[in-house]
Amino acid sequence: MAKITLSNLAHAYRPNPQSRSDFALKQMDHVWDDGGAYALLGPSGCGKTTLLNIISGLLIPSQGKVLFGEVDVTRLPTEQRNIAQVFQFPVVYDTMTVYDNLAFPLRNRGTEAHLVDARVRDIARMLGMTDVLGKKAQGLTADAKQKISLGRGMVREDVSAILFDEPLTVIDPHMKWELRTQLKALHREFGHTMIYVTHDQTEALTFADKVVVMYDGEVVQMGTPADLFERPAHTFVGYFIGSPGMNVLPAKIDGASAYIEGCQIPLSRHYSGLETAKTVEIGCRPEFLTLTDRPDGLPVQVRRVEDVGRLKIVRADFFGREVNIIAPEGASISDRQNRVVFDPARINVYADSWIVEGKAA
Repeated sequence: MAKITLSNLAHAYRPNPQSRSDFALKQMDHVWDDGGAYALLGPSGCGKTTLLNIISGLLIPSQGKVLFGEVDVTRLPTEQRNIAQVFQFPVVYDTMTVYDNLAFPLRNRGTEAHLVDARVRDIARMLGMTDVLGKKAQGLTADAKQKISLGRGMVREDVSAILFDEPLTVIDPHMKWELRTQLKALHREFGHTMIYVTHDQTEALTFADKVVVMYDGEVVQMGTPADLFERPAHTFVGYFIGSPGMNVLPAKIDGASAYIEGCQIPLSRHYSGLETAKTVEIGCRPEFLTLTDRPDGLPVQVRRVEDVGRLKIVRADFFGREVNIIAPEGASISDRQNRVVFDPARINVYADSWIVEGKAA
């Protein structure tokens, strides 16, 4: 296992990059703790796989360094980094049994037979594959083959890190939940440093201790699932995390008040110095908005109500902008409810898309 340090790291696929926009991966400095479980989360093309390939050694960065512990591995080939990697699609030896597939990484390093056997059976037990250890991989389903790939990634105890590149893409939805649970259990039991690449927020939030959200080649926030939900550092994080995502509305901020289309919204903190920002916005998650018939709040027109069982999602219109409100299960939505009230303590203020820390009001 290893602490992973990314120092002044950036990468451009084109030669002689001149400006920030030339970089597929913008400059970053991060330390990922030894034994941590991290998820790289973001849309396609945001730089997740580029960053993973730099960590794994498949790609040498244009600038900066990668350290495993205190060792600079920036220019070391993959085989010298002592990592395991699980790819998007199963990588197995069809003519081998499940047992031999799981044992292969250990046997390849000359591990004694009794240690190989103990470790293979431990991993098979965690993956629920004990009863198929003697079967050839060729006849197994894609789900089972991907479980073998996951097991081969986990079977070595001495790896610096285990890297997962969207490993559950080919897995059916129910099995995805089961495998995420098993990965969490494996991490708790063996304590490897794990980095998991995905564009699925559910996978990221249920797997990782910390989620690294990427957007346009940049890490816009690294934090716990609670951090990302309660205090999105960037409006993209608010939009990307949550279903539906955070409501973001342009506003004018004056001290402890926000003004939107002439309506005043109280804030829990005092803000100043926003005059130079190109854009100023407030963000508030649908969970912290309340639809009401009181005269205060923003005037809205309810377009539709989506009943998803445990809650209702109210889709409303405010001067041509969609505003989403989450109402509890069983809540009655009437025609008289045409105002939205915000919880002041849950409103975030953003200048040029980045969160602003106000002062106690």
